[in-house]
Amino acid sequence: MHMVADTQTNHYKSDGQQYFYTHFLRPNPMTIVSDDPTWWSFISYSSLINYFVAASSTVVIYDRVLTFGQEFELILRQHWSLMTILYICVRYIGILFSVINILSILPVSIIDVVGTMIWYIGIWTPVIVNTMLGVTMIARINAMYQGSKRLFILLVVALLACTIASVVMVVIANLGVSAQEAVLSGYDICIDYNYVANLNFESLVSTAAWEILALFLTVWMVIKHIRELRQLPTGLTIGDCFTMLIKSHTFYFLAFAIMVSLRLGALSQTLTDSSSVGSDVYFGIWSIAEVLQMFVLGPRLILSMRDYHAKLVARADGEIDMTSFSTFQAGGDVLTDGYV
Repeated sequence: MHMVADTQTNHYKSDGQQYFYTHFLRPNPMTIVSDDPTWWSFISYSSLINYFVAASSTVVIYDRVLTFGQEFELILRQHWSLMTILYICVRYIGILFSVINILSILPVSIIDVVGTMIWYIGIWTPVIVNTMLGVTMIARINAMYQGSKRLFILLVVALLACTIASVVMVVIANLGVSAQEAVLSGYDICIDYNYVANLNFESLVSTAAWEILALFLTVWMVIKHIRELRQLPTGLTIGDCFTMLIKSHTFYFLAFAIMVSLRLGALSQTLTDSSSVGSDVYFGIWSIAEVLQMFVLGPRLILSMRDYHAKLVARADGEIDMTSFSTFQAGGDVLTDGYV
């Protein structure tokens, strides 16, 4: 019988040592064979977590199919820009990530080199994708603040600092990774040993700091906008644009907050050492939240803006809407010419 596991979330702590495992490998003479009952909770956890892996991967692929029409019309057929490239990268990294996760839980043999590659893909993907989404967020916030150069520099420096911190922690956390094949009660598993594994979780702290800054700036602009609306008898189109921006921001930030809370909660010794079903479900929910934040709600930050602009142009038989919308452009086409 074969058993496989998610490359990001799977871990098991025993005798003070942290084990990470990815998938089963082709048995060889160096394979550890054990029927020790102490591994049963580990096997049960891996079996359960695979359902969450399959569910999250399926959601990403389904969302891609669901939004393909919009993507073709609003992204691929339009003038290409930095946001177009970021959208395509995030979207298709998500699809590749999901396919790899699904393949990793299928009953087929994978050589150890491929297994190591899958491990590093699972570790580095969140760092890379969250950086890309950070660039997207910079464009949106900069547009809301009408192209403020000082704010733009602040955002770039903040994102760069947070990204460097995450990269350093992930590199340190995975310097000592080693793998060992094992057959545990009939299950073929590849166990990755990592002695500073918590850094993989703690690396998200710097990303969380960036998201908190982005959230603060967004909320501040909303408050400022509401105050301005009280002094203006019109401005409904601007309100519509803000509604669209805040709506997409809200869902994204909510998913990110849930994911960060769950991931930081994983640092708890009690939760890590627990062999209960509740603990297994906890890590499964975190896995789904992370995938949704990066590969479903992340691309929609760009797609929602493009969709809004397309509808605005379609009904622009008068100049009022376009004039109102241009207040976000800061002397240029911050929102309409492809930045978002």
